[in-house]
Amino acid sequence: MKVNVIGEKISQQEIDAYIDYGKKKYSDKDITEMTVKTDGDYVDLQFKFADIPFDRIRRITGYLVGTLDRFNNGKRAEEHDRVKHTV
Repeated sequence: MKVNVIGEKISQQEIDAYIDYGKKKYSDKDITEMTVKTDGDYVDLQFKFADIPFDRIRRITGYLVGTLDRFNNGKRAEEHDRVKHTV
């Protein structure tokens, strides 16, 4: 994880404490970068997370599907004949 410190200098022990805090608070996400901004008695923490891959889900012929690989020939033909609109 990349750590950026902006403002006053802080100890490595304090940086490690902020890293532990971020890992506990966002345990379900992968933190790639953390920015620590210090301003007197106040500290602002900003986290950047790794991208999460996702599958595209579409509603085709009344079914929620990601791919057409499980459709039979009739459903594939029905999807092929549909009018496709652009955004």
